[in-house]
Amino acid sequence: MSAAPGADQARETVTVRYWAGARAAAGTAEDVFEVGGDVTLAEVVRRVLERHPDDRTARTIAVCSVLVGDRPVRSQDPAAVTISPGSVVEMLPPFAGG
Repeated sequence: MSAAPGADQARETVTVRYWAGARAAAGTAEDVFEVGGDVTLAEVVRRVLERHPDDRTARTIAVCSVLVGDRPVRSQDPAAVTISPGSVVEMLPPFAGG
């Protein structure tokens, strides 16, 4: 039995996980975005804010540390950070205490 053309292609996604206050602001633990190949962190953040358009989410995401996999990237230019399909982006807001 043969599959329809293109049926064997895996769906390409990027997962964004929210921690602590970012989870509360987004109202979910994670989002999954379909992508057509590599995307930038700027594009992922734009899509996060499009999905969660309230000010609380925007303010929280703006101060988050960001990991792509286990690599910290927030201090880099978001337009220069490339994220490949299958990657997990972690949004970690500042934590009180220490």
